[in-house]
Amino acid sequence: MSPVYDCTTESGRAEGVAKAVEAVRGGKVVVIPTDTVYGVGADAFSEDAVAAVLAAKGRGRDMPPPVLVPNVRTVDGLATDVPPWARDLIREFWPGPLTLVFQAQSSLMWDLGETNGTVALRMPQDDIALEVLAEVGPMAVTSANQSGHPAATTITDAAAQLGAAVAVYLDAGRRADNVPSTIVDCTGERPEVLREGAISRAQLDAVLDTHFPAESAAEGVGEAPAGDGPEPAAQGVGEAPAGESPEPAAQSGAGEAQAGDGPEPATDDSPRQPAHDGAEPPTGDGVDAPAPGAPEQLQDEAIELPANPTPSAGERP
Repeated sequence: MSPVYDCTTESGRAEGVAKAVEAVRGGKVVVIPTDTVYGVGADAFSEDAVAAVLAAKGRGRDMPPPVLVPNVRTVDGLATDVPPWARDLIREFWPGPLTLVFQAQSSLMWDLGETNGTVALRMPQDDIALEVLAEVGPMAVTSANQSGHPAATTITDAAAQLGAAVAVYLDAGRRADNVPSTIVDCTGERPEVLREGAISRAQLDAVLDTHFPAESAAEGVGEAPAGDGPEPAAQGVGEAPAGESPEPAAQSGAGEAQAGDGPEPATDDSPRQPAHDGAEPPTGDGVDAPAPGAPEQLQDEAIELPANPTPSAGERP
């Protein structure tokens, strides 16, 4: 059995965070708490480690995990063409349960799976997750469960599903919030809500109305067609995603490369990014369970990018 560290005590937390950081830097997989559900992740810049995360979940490259970041500055190192309205969303809701999908920097030396050039980013509102991220940099994190099963809200749930595939488990107690992160596609001229979760449309509209005054809360800011879309392509708080979930160039150990966390929705991790993953409807997992009617790919907390986003004016092919 892989070691479990009780992070509810000061000494256990210090030791657990140190061991998790050591494991991530060594290319291993860890389970950490997020503000939504527990997330399983690894160094986003280690191809083998990311592959190990997907293998532990039993999912393929077509469902890439989202990326959790330690701070806002990291965004510009991982994403390009970040619009002013997306920066306003970041200022208002980060750290927190909001996952944003951007075009990824083309110079990044990473392989998250079939992302179609996008990346789903989130800064989780969890002190333990942020401590680990501050030391190792961006992590590919999805909900801590095997694909098709509910996201883990306790370390026991996570260990029962992932077992020895994980090198270190950080136990911070039960994740009480089982509402997944909200996912917004920021790759077009206008925002598109891929999944409504902990952040409501009304809250998003309150920030976006200054940029898109013609839009109303009733119409939604570029709402994705209900039930539309292929299976999630995979790129996660995270899951939340739990989480969410914390998440976008910094390599392990380099917290913010070039400028610079759902864990995953309720049953699996994945939101819809222009090219990422899928999941089942929320079932008590605190990561990113997609709202009823949302595309299957958006039902995971790990948040994964949409796989074939609908092109919009000004959007890159």
